[in-house]
Amino acid sequence: MNVQATDFGKVAVLMGGWSAERAVSLKSGAAVLSGLQEKGVDAQGIDVGRDVCEVLKTGGFERSFIMLHGRGGEDGVIQGLLETLGMPYTGTGVLGSALAMDKMRSKQLWSGMGLPTPAYKRIHAEEDLGEAADALGFPLMVKPVHEGSSIGISRVEDSAALWQGWEQARQFDSEVLAERWIAGNEYTVAILGEQALPVIRLETPHEIYDYAAKYETDTTGYFIPSGLSAAAEHSMQELALQAFHAVGAKGWGRVDFMLDAQGQPWLVEVNTVPGMTDHSLVPMAAAAAGMDFPELVWRILCSSLENGQ
Repeated sequence: MNVQATDFGKVAVLMGGWSAERAVSLKSGAAVLSGLQEKGVDAQGIDVGRDVCEVLKTGGFERSFIMLHGRGGEDGVIQGLLETLGMPYTGTGVLGSALAMDKMRSKQLWSGMGLPTPAYKRIHAEEDLGEAADALGFPLMVKPVHEGSSIGISRVEDSAALWQGWEQARQFDSEVLAERWIAGNEYTVAILGEQALPVIRLETPHEIYDYAAKYETDTTGYFIPSGLSAAAEHSMQELALQAFHAVGAKGWGRVDFMLDAQGQPWLVEVNTVPGMTDHSLVPMAAAAAGMDFPELVWRILCSSLENGQ
Protein backbone atom coordinates (compact mmCIF):
# COMPACT_ATOMS: atom_id res chain seq x y z
CA MET A 1 0.00 0.00 0.00
CA ASN A 2 1.50 3.31 -1.12
CA VAL A 3 0.38 5.64 1.68
CA GLN A 4 1.03 9.37 1.86
CA ALA A 5 0.92 11.43 5.03
CA THR A 6 -2.07 13.34 3.66
CA ASP A 7 -4.07 10.10 3.40
CA PHE A 8 -4.55 10.08 7.16
CA GLY A 9 -6.09 13.53 7.43
CA LYS A 10 -5.87 15.23 10.82
CA VAL A 11 -4.86 12.68 13.45
CA ALA A 12 -5.66 12.91 17.16
CA VAL A 13 -3.01 11.27 19.36
CA LEU A 14 -5.06 10.30 22.41
CA MET A 15 -3.03 10.29 25.63
CA GLY A 16 -3.29 10.92 29.34
CA GLY A 17 -6.78 9.96 30.39
CA TRP A 18 -7.83 9.12 33.94
CA SER A 19 -6.33 5.69 34.60
CA ALA A 20 -3.56 4.81 37.05
CA GLU A 21 -1.23 4.79 34.03
CA ARG A 22 -1.86 8.42 33.10
CA ALA A 23 1.74 9.59 33.60
CA VAL A 24 3.17 6.85 31.37
CA SER A 25 0.48 7.51 28.75
CA LEU A 26 1.45 11.18 28.54
CA LYS A 27 5.10 10.23 27.91
CA SER A 28 4.13 7.60 25.34
CA GLY A 29 1.77 9.98 23.58
CA ALA A 30 4.35 12.76 23.38
CA ALA A 31 6.84 10.36 21.77
CA VAL A 32 4.27 9.09 19.26
CA LEU A 33 3.19 12.64 18.40
CA SER A 34 6.78 13.66 17.69
CA GLY A 35 7.36 10.57 15.55
CA LEU A 36 4.24 11.12 13.46
CA GLN A 37 5.04 14.78 12.92
CA GLU A 38 8.56 13.81 11.83
CA LYS A 39 6.90 11.68 9.13
CA GLY A 40 4.82 14.64 7.98
CA VAL A 41 1.52 13.57 9.53
CA ASP A 42 -0.89 16.33 10.60
CA ALA A 43 -1.10 15.08 14.18
CA GLN A 44 -2.22 16.81 17.36
CA GLY A 45 -1.95 15.57 20.93
CA ILE A 46 -5.15 15.35 22.97
CA ASP A 47 -4.98 14.97 26.76
CA VAL A 48 -8.16 12.94 27.08
CA GLY A 49 -10.80 14.04 29.55
CA ARG A 50 -14.48 13.24 29.95
CA ASP A 51 -15.21 15.73 27.16
CA VAL A 52 -13.22 13.74 24.60
CA CYS A 53 -16.27 13.05 22.44
CA GLU A 54 -16.93 16.75 21.94
CA VAL A 55 -13.23 17.50 21.41
CA LEU A 56 -13.00 14.93 18.63
CA LYS A 57 -16.28 15.96 17.00
CA THR A 58 -15.43 19.65 16.88
CA GLY A 59 -11.67 19.42 16.26
CA GLY A 60 -11.77 18.38 12.63
CA PHE A 61 -10.07 15.05 13.35
CA GLU A 62 -10.35 12.20 10.88
CA ARG A 63 -8.47 9.46 12.73
CA SER A 64 -7.17 8.61 16.21
CA PHE A 65 -3.90 7.08 17.31
CA ILE A 66 -4.71 5.55 20.71
CA MET A 67 -1.93 5.94 23.28
CA LEU A 68 -4.13 5.64 26.34
CA HIS A 69 -2.87 2.98 28.74
CA GLY A 70 -5.12 1.23 31.24
CA ARG A 71 -8.77 1.80 31.98
CA GLY A 72 -10.74 4.00 29.65
CA GLY A 73 -8.19 3.56 26.86
CA GLU A 74 -7.03 -0.03 26.69
CA ASP A 75 -10.20 -1.80 27.79
CA GLY A 76 -12.57 -1.13 24.88
CA VAL A 77 -14.12 2.06 26.27
CA ILE A 78 -12.45 4.60 23.97
CA GLN A 79 -12.69 2.12 21.11
CA GLY A 80 -16.45 1.95 21.56
CA LEU A 81 -16.68 5.73 21.56
CA LEU A 82 -14.65 5.95 18.35
CA GLU A 83 -16.81 3.25 16.73
CA THR A 84 -19.89 5.30 17.62
CA LEU A 85 -18.31 8.41 16.09
CA GLY A 86 -17.36 6.44 12.98
CA MET A 87 -13.72 7.50 13.45
CA PRO A 88 -10.91 5.11 12.40
CA TYR A 89 -8.34 4.29 15.09
CA THR A 90 -5.21 2.27 15.67
CA GLY A 91 -4.94 -1.12 17.26
CA THR A 92 -7.41 -3.59 18.69
CA GLY A 93 -11.19 -3.20 18.61
CA VAL A 94 -13.74 -3.20 21.43
CA LEU A 95 -13.95 -6.92 22.24
CA GLY A 96 -10.24 -7.66 21.92
CA SER A 97 -9.33 -4.65 24.04
CA ALA A 98 -11.75 -5.67 26.79
CA LEU A 99 -10.55 -9.28 26.81
CA ALA A 100 -6.84 -8.47 26.79
CA MET A 101 -7.26 -5.95 29.62
CA ASP A 102 -8.96 -8.62 31.73
CA LYS A 103 -6.12 -10.86 32.90
CA MET A 104 -8.40 -13.51 34.33
CA ARG A 105 -10.60 -13.91 31.27
CA SER A 106 -7.53 -13.95 29.01
CA LYS A 107 -6.19 -16.83 31.08
CA GLN A 108 -9.53 -18.65 30.98
CA LEU A 109 -9.54 -18.33 27.18
CA TRP A 110 -5.95 -19.54 26.80
CA SER A 111 -6.53 -22.44 29.18
CA GLY A 112 -9.58 -23.48 27.20
CA MET A 113 -7.48 -23.47 24.03
CA GLY A 114 -4.70 -25.49 25.62
CA LEU A 115 -2.22 -22.60 25.63
CA PRO A 116 0.17 -22.53 28.61
CA THR A 117 -0.55 -19.98 31.33
CA PRO A 118 0.26 -20.23 35.06
CA ALA A 119 -2.44 -21.72 37.31
CA TYR A 120 -4.56 -19.10 39.06
CA LYS A 121 -7.39 -18.37 41.45
CA ARG A 122 -9.67 -15.35 41.60
CA ILE A 123 -9.92 -13.74 45.03
CA HIS A 124 -13.35 -12.28 45.73
CA ALA A 125 -13.06 -11.92 49.48
CA GLU A 126 -10.72 -12.59 52.38
CA GLU A 127 -12.03 -16.13 52.85
CA ASP A 128 -10.70 -17.00 49.34
CA LEU A 129 -7.08 -16.37 50.37
CA GLY A 130 -6.61 -19.70 52.10
CA GLU A 131 -8.10 -21.63 49.17
CA ALA A 132 -5.76 -19.85 46.77
CA ALA A 133 -2.73 -20.65 48.93
CA ASP A 134 -3.74 -24.31 49.26
CA ALA A 135 -4.39 -24.71 45.54
CA LEU A 136 -1.37 -22.84 44.19
CA GLY A 137 1.26 -22.94 46.93
CA PHE A 138 3.83 -20.25 47.69
CA PRO A 139 5.31 -18.07 46.36
CA LEU A 140 2.44 -16.43 44.48
CA MET A 141 1.90 -13.39 42.30
CA VAL A 142 -1.04 -11.21 43.34
CA LYS A 143 -2.34 -8.67 40.85
CA PRO A 144 -5.38 -6.55 40.01
CA VAL A 145 -7.31 -8.11 37.12
CA HIS A 146 -7.77 -4.87 35.17
CA GLU A 147 -4.56 -2.86 35.59
CA GLY A 148 -1.37 -2.60 33.53
CA SER A 149 2.22 -1.41 33.98
CA SER A 150 2.52 -3.86 36.90
CA ILE A 151 0.47 -1.49 39.05
CA GLY A 152 -0.67 -3.08 42.31
CA ILE A 153 1.17 -6.38 41.82
CA SER A 154 3.27 -8.17 44.43
CA ARG A 155 5.11 -11.43 44.99
CA VAL A 156 4.09 -13.08 48.25
CA GLU A 157 5.83 -15.80 50.26
CA ASP A 158 3.33 -16.66 53.01
CA SER A 159 -0.23 -16.18 54.22
CA ALA A 160 0.44 -12.85 55.94
CA ALA A 161 2.05 -11.43 52.78
CA LEU A 162 -0.83 -12.83 50.70
CA TRP A 163 -3.32 -10.84 52.77
CA GLN A 164 -1.16 -7.70 52.36
CA GLY A 165 -0.84 -8.30 48.61
CA TRP A 166 -4.60 -8.69 48.29
CA GLU A 167 -5.16 -5.49 50.27
CA GLN A 168 -2.75 -3.66 47.95
CA ALA A 169 -4.23 -5.05 44.73
CA ARG A 170 -7.83 -4.33 45.67
CA GLN A 171 -7.04 -0.65 46.07
CA PHE A 172 -6.92 -0.66 42.27
CA ASP A 173 -9.55 -3.27 41.38
CA SER A 174 -12.38 -5.17 43.03
CA GLU A 175 -11.25 -8.24 41.09
CA VAL A 176 -7.90 -9.71 42.19
CA LEU A 177 -5.96 -12.64 40.75
CA ALA A 178 -3.56 -14.97 42.56
CA GLU A 179 -1.22 -16.71 40.13
CA ARG A 180 1.32 -19.51 40.57
CA TRP A 181 4.86 -18.14 40.65
CA ILE A 182 7.02 -19.20 37.71
CA ALA A 183 10.70 -19.11 38.58
CA GLY A 184 12.74 -17.92 35.61
CA ASN A 185 13.35 -15.00 33.30
CA GLU A 186 10.70 -12.77 31.78
CA TYR A 187 10.47 -12.41 28.02
CA THR A 188 8.33 -10.28 25.75
CA VAL A 189 7.33 -10.42 22.10
CA ALA A 190 6.15 -7.29 20.30
CA ILE A 191 3.70 -7.78 17.45
CA LEU A 192 3.28 -5.47 14.47
CA GLY A 193 0.55 -6.50 12.06
CA GLU A 194 1.11 -10.22 11.51
CA GLN A 195 4.82 -10.01 12.35
CA ALA A 196 6.32 -11.08 15.66
CA LEU A 197 9.37 -8.91 16.33
CA PRO A 198 12.59 -10.17 17.97
CA VAL A 199 12.18 -11.59 21.48
CA ILE A 200 13.50 -9.49 24.38
CA ARG A 201 14.75 -11.02 27.64
CA LEU A 202 14.30 -8.85 30.74
CA GLU A 203 16.46 -8.96 33.84
CA THR A 204 15.96 -6.76 36.88
CA PRO A 205 17.57 -6.60 40.34
CA HIS A 206 14.05 -6.00 41.68
CA GLU A 207 12.16 -8.99 43.02
CA ILE A 208 9.74 -8.63 40.11
CA TYR A 209 9.58 -6.55 36.93
CA ASP A 210 7.41 -3.92 38.62
CA TYR A 211 6.43 -0.34 37.81
CA ALA A 212 9.73 1.05 39.13
CA ALA A 213 11.76 -1.45 37.10
CA LYS A 214 9.79 -0.52 33.99
CA TYR A 215 9.81 3.25 34.21
CA GLU A 216 11.88 4.69 37.05
CA THR A 217 15.29 2.99 37.06
CA ASP A 218 18.11 2.25 34.66
CA THR A 219 19.07 -1.05 36.32
CA THR A 220 16.81 -3.28 34.22
CA GLY A 221 18.64 -5.25 31.53
CA TYR A 222 17.11 -5.69 28.08
CA PHE A 223 18.70 -8.40 25.96
CA ILE A 224 18.29 -8.57 22.17
CA PRO A 225 19.23 -11.18 20.99
CA SER A 226 17.38 -12.88 23.83
CA GLY A 227 19.86 -15.69 24.30
CA LEU A 228 17.33 -18.31 23.24
CA SER A 229 18.11 -20.77 20.47
CA ALA A 230 16.65 -19.90 17.07
CA ALA A 231 14.11 -22.72 17.46
CA ALA A 232 13.05 -21.61 20.96
CA GLU A 233 12.73 -17.98 19.86
CA HIS A 234 10.62 -18.96 16.86
CA SER A 235 8.39 -21.11 19.07
CA MET A 236 7.88 -18.22 21.49
CA GLN A 237 7.01 -15.87 18.63
CA GLU A 238 4.47 -18.36 17.28
CA LEU A 239 2.92 -18.75 20.72
CA ALA A 240 2.75 -14.96 21.06
CA LEU A 241 0.83 -14.69 17.80
CA GLN A 242 -1.56 -17.45 18.92
CA ALA A 243 -2.24 -15.73 22.24
CA PHE A 244 -2.61 -12.33 20.57
CA HIS A 245 -5.12 -13.58 18.03
CA ALA A 246 -6.96 -15.65 20.65
CA VAL A 247 -8.13 -12.55 22.52
CA GLY A 248 -9.05 -10.79 19.28
CA ALA A 249 -6.13 -8.36 19.31
CA LYS A 250 -4.90 -6.82 16.06
CA GLY A 251 -2.72 -4.07 14.61
CA TRP A 252 0.04 -4.05 17.19
CA GLY A 253 0.73 -5.02 20.77
CA ARG A 254 2.95 -7.06 23.05
CA VAL A 255 2.75 -10.49 24.67
CA ASP A 256 4.58 -11.17 27.96
CA PHE A 257 5.94 -14.54 29.09
CA MET A 258 7.77 -16.27 31.88
CA LEU A 259 10.19 -19.06 30.92
CA ASP A 260 10.75 -21.78 33.51
CA ALA A 261 13.87 -23.85 34.18
CA GLN A 262 12.65 -26.58 31.80
CA GLY A 263 12.38 -24.09 28.93
CA GLN A 264 8.57 -24.00 29.00
CA PRO A 265 7.11 -20.55 28.18
CA TRP A 266 4.07 -19.44 30.19
CA LEU A 267 1.72 -16.73 28.94
CA VAL A 268 1.27 -13.84 31.36
CA GLU A 269 -0.69 -11.17 29.48
CA VAL A 270 -1.35 -9.32 26.23
CA ASN A 271 -0.89 -5.54 26.06
CA THR A 272 -2.90 -3.92 23.27
CA VAL A 273 -1.55 -0.37 23.84
CA PRO A 274 2.00 -0.96 25.10
CA GLY A 275 4.25 1.81 26.35
CA MET A 276 6.17 3.89 23.82
CA THR A 277 8.54 5.74 26.20
CA ASP A 278 12.33 5.66 26.17
CA HIS A 279 12.14 2.63 28.52
CA SER A 280 9.55 0.79 26.44
CA LEU A 281 9.91 -2.60 24.82
CA VAL A 282 8.10 -2.28 21.48
CA PRO A 283 10.46 0.45 20.20
CA MET A 284 13.44 -1.68 21.33
CA ALA A 285 12.16 -4.71 19.43
CA ALA A 286 11.41 -2.58 16.36
CA ALA A 287 14.94 -1.14 16.44
CA ALA A 288 16.34 -4.68 16.57
CA ALA A 289 14.28 -5.43 13.45
CA GLY A 290 15.81 -2.40 11.71
CA MET A 291 12.92 0.00 12.23
CA ASP A 292 13.38 3.47 13.73
CA PHE A 293 10.73 5.05 15.94
CA PRO A 294 9.07 7.31 13.30
CA GLU A 295 8.78 4.32 10.95
CA LEU A 296 7.27 2.25 13.76
CA VAL A 297 4.52 4.75 14.56
CA TRP A 298 3.91 5.27 10.82
CA ARG A 299 3.32 1.54 10.38
CA ILE A 300 1.00 1.44 13.39
CA LEU A 301 -1.00 4.32 11.94
CA CYS A 302 -1.10 2.57 8.55
CA SER A 303 -2.71 -0.44 10.22
CA SER A 304 -5.82 1.66 10.85
CA LEU A 305 -6.20 1.94 7.06
CA GLU A 306 -5.48 -1.73 6.42
CA ASN A 307 -7.97 -2.86 9.04
CA GLY A 308 -10.69 -0.86 7.37
CA GLN A 309 -11.52 0.95 10.59
